[in-house]
Amino acid sequence: MAVKIDPKTLRGPWASGFALDVHTTGSTFLGHNEYGHPVFETGRSPIGNLVYRLKYRGDRSALAEITETASDFLSRTWKLEADVIVPVPPSNTSRRNQPVIVVATGLSELCGIPVCESCIKKVKSTAPLKDVFDLAKRTEILQSAFAVDASKTAGKTILLFDDLFRSGATAGTISRLLSSEGGAKAVYLLTLTRTRSSL
Repeated sequence: MAVKIDPKTLRGPWASGFALDVHTTGSTFLGHNEYGHPVFETGRSPIGNLVYRLKYRGDRSALAEITETASDFLSRTWKLEADVIVPVPPSNTSRRNQPVIVVATGLSELCGIPVCESCIKKVKSTAPLKDVFDLAKRTEILQSAFAVDASKTAGKTILLFDDLFRSGATAGTISRLLSSEGGAKAVYLLTLTRTRSSL
């Protein structure tokens, strides 16, 4: 069953893009735990909560609602017709189940759009971006980090897919690569959530 969402337009080097909702709605400081670490109560949107359960709690029961919500938006609201779904390569490769890949596969099954994991590959190890807040610096870190398989992307309308939109540096780098070296006909972006500071 699809959950309630509040989609927002994402601007960048793609034809059009959306985030289904914010990831978190707020954070309240509760005090310190027995180790002296700050403790917060974090509020999340319905889709943000589902993504959190899947990504950080390994709760696969959240998957059906996530994919149904994304599929419903894609087909009924956005009415986008894409040739292929290209998931953004995961930044944390140590996870056994990669949420972006798992959700993209589920979305593919519901929408009938094939997934291409090998269209974009990460070819250079990069420092974690979560602590880098400057967009130019993030973009610089990502230079030459990805490679595209043009034999699979040339002339295609591509839906680039990710779970979280923060600054847009990763999505922007990949989107430009898909268009320039990959010869994509058009690139669209869909993310499940966005940070509150991203718009």
